Amino acid sequence: MYFSAASLGARCRQRYAVGVGWLVFLVAIGSVGCSSVLPRSINASSAFLEFESLRAAIDSLQPMKSDRADLARLGIDPGLLPNTVILSYPDLLRRFVTGAAVGKEDLDAGVVQCLEARDACRGWELQVSRIARARTGSFLPDFVNFRRRTETTGWRFNALILLANDIVVYRSWGGQPAVNQVEVNTNPLGPLQDMGTAAIVSPM
Repeated sequence: MYFSAASLGARCRQRYAVGVGWLVFLVAIGSVGCSSVLPRSINASSAFLEFESLRAAIDSLQPMKSDRADLARLGIDPGLLPNTVILSYPDLLRRFVTGAAVGKEDLDAGVVQCLEARDACRGWELQVSRIARARTGSFLPDFVNFRRRTETTGWRFNALILLANDIVVYRSWGGQPAVNQVEVNTNPLGPLQDMGTAAIVSPM
């Protein structure tokens, strides 16, 4: 089988056009900016935009006074906050009474009141976060998989609210007010990095 000079020339011109097209594409993308065309994502588990606003909401709860209606007005409700865990009396008993050495005097008064309410005792464990991930840096090294830099920013918040007969008797909070992580993956061979393993043929 052979190709005529005309067909070979046509094939060469076609490949040249494709190569030029890719070159123009890469140059055009590179001129847009270093990171404007790189992937970004935001993982938000609630309507709260800031760590401090959620912290202030929890701190505003007054043990022995605030009730479920107050929680609802603050936007704190298992139906509104995904990933909220509702803890039953046995769950809370296992959490706070870990052994015979733990007595009532070792627990907060609100915790004791909730446990004494038994089946009327409920706990809400909140896990709220707002995390953004973005690939940053130069487009070309990222595009051809030579070097990819990923920044993770945001915050994570957790809180525990105890209710006895729908009255808040205890609340506490914690978490990470500022998450800032950088991950850099470097592949010296770029897109060819994984071809070595892909080319290995398993023995029959």
